Amino acid sequence: MEYQLDNAFEILARTPKILEIYLQNLSDDWIHCNEGDQTWSAYDVLGHLIHGEKTDWTERLKIIMSDGHDKTFQPFDRFAQFEESKGKTLNQLLIEFKTLRQQNINFIKSLNISELDYSKRAIHPSLGEVTLKNLLATWVAHDLGHIVQIARVMAKQYKSEVGPWAQYLSVMNK
Repeated sequence: MEYQLDNAFEILARTPKILEIYLQNLSDDWIHCNEGDQTWSAYDVLGHLIHGEKTDWTERLKIIMSDGHDKTFQPFDRFAQFEESKGKTLNQLLIEFKTLRQQNINFIKSLNISELDYSKRAIHPSLGEVTLKNLLATWVAHDLGHIVQIARVMAKQYKSEVGPWAQYLSVMNK
């Protein structure tokens, strides 16, 4: 599928709703479980998504769309959520994510981005040159990847409980 901003908004607008329906009011056993050392729980993933809303997607979009000469992105701290989420409940994170995402979607809509803008470029600190289209498409894929990650982490909590059916459940073996 070729990238289209309206199609992207379909996913970006739904992600907070999906996570709210999926995670709200679950027990801590589901929210804080992970896949082992140095892996993320649903709580951690949600914190990561929030950090991205604050420091990644729209901040990088602003750089790409600017007339400035230095169009180099700042590195993204993929682990900032561990500090930023401390002391917050999952429900607080869900509300924060929903609010930030709506603000960011509104901001992007206010820019009236056209297909001509898709080819505007900036420099990613480790990937090199990227386009606005690359950034916006990655935002959607990033959301979908983390939704899958949350489902996988939660499913694996029953890996030993499903017994021989584990061989038929691809989510258990990834």
